[in-house]
Amino acid sequence: MAVPAVTLRTRTRRLLVRGSRAWIRWRGPRPPGPPEPPACPPGWQVGPPHFVGVGAQKAGTSWWHAVIHRHPDVVNAGGQPKELHFFDRAWEVSFGEADIARYQRYFPAPEGKVAGEWTPGYIIDFWTPELIARAAPDARILILLRDPIERFRSGLTHQLATSRKPIGHRDIQGAFGRGLYAPQLRRVLAAFPPEHVFVGQYEACRADPAGELARTFEFLGLAPFEIDRSAFGAEVNPTTRHKFEPSPALRAAFVAGYAPDIEQLSDLVPGLDLSLWPTAHEAGLA
Repeated sequence: MAVPAVTLRTRTRRLLVRGSRAWIRWRGPRPPGPPEPPACPPGWQVGPPHFVGVGAQKAGTSWWHAVIHRHPDVVNAGGQPKELHFFDRAWEVSFGEADIARYQRYFPAPEGKVAGEWTPGYIIDFWTPELIARAAPDARILILLRDPIERFRSGLTHQLATSRKPIGHRDIQGAFGRGLYAPQLRRVLAAFPPEHVFVGQYEACRADPAGELARTFEFLGLAPFEIDRSAFGAEVNPTTRHKFEPSPALRAAFVAGYAPDIEQLSDLVPGLDLSLWPTAHEAGLA
């Protein structure tokens, strides 16, 4: 019996991703950083990004960024990468008007079109929201959150797939900290008005991708647009190995550790659906 084409595409994509991660693991990590800004096409204008995605890592941001770019009014000059990591080193170097002008060069767009980026690490770097507000004060900020333990598992799995170094206690601490969303969100809300901040849930996007994408487009001020539903099933940055599984004792510690943060988060985001998060159920919060 013939294998469906979509299955062959999925298998091929996973093999390519697995090969790419093996190469990264062999090569070793490289410091992230932005490429050179693209040339501004004739008739387009350079300006601040219309939107900046800031988090969270391993919460479906690559997938959601890809479907957002299906909208005809979202452009990407020169095939820019999803993640620019423009502000990563701003903790150790000065950030001035020249840096603001350079950042804005990454987002040329014709009249009536919009451009942006999505670097999940921005939300964890405490210095970044304020700098984004300086460089793009009117930007719409996009955040996707995921059940914190599932995010933890996915993050550690990705690290195991791309690094030859064994997992240590600092890796566990760092991965746990990325799931403490409340203080990260407070920093964003201190830099931007709440009406400029979109907080979505990965699980809601998976359950109702068309509805959540329509809500995202509305937030971005884009006209309603229905994309081909097959795009929602396309894998972006898929998992290619068995997920990291914490021991029962470690999982119980995570539940206890995340419970206060989830309570605070539900106050910051009244529409947060805790019923979608197993960690909230285990903590007795949903």
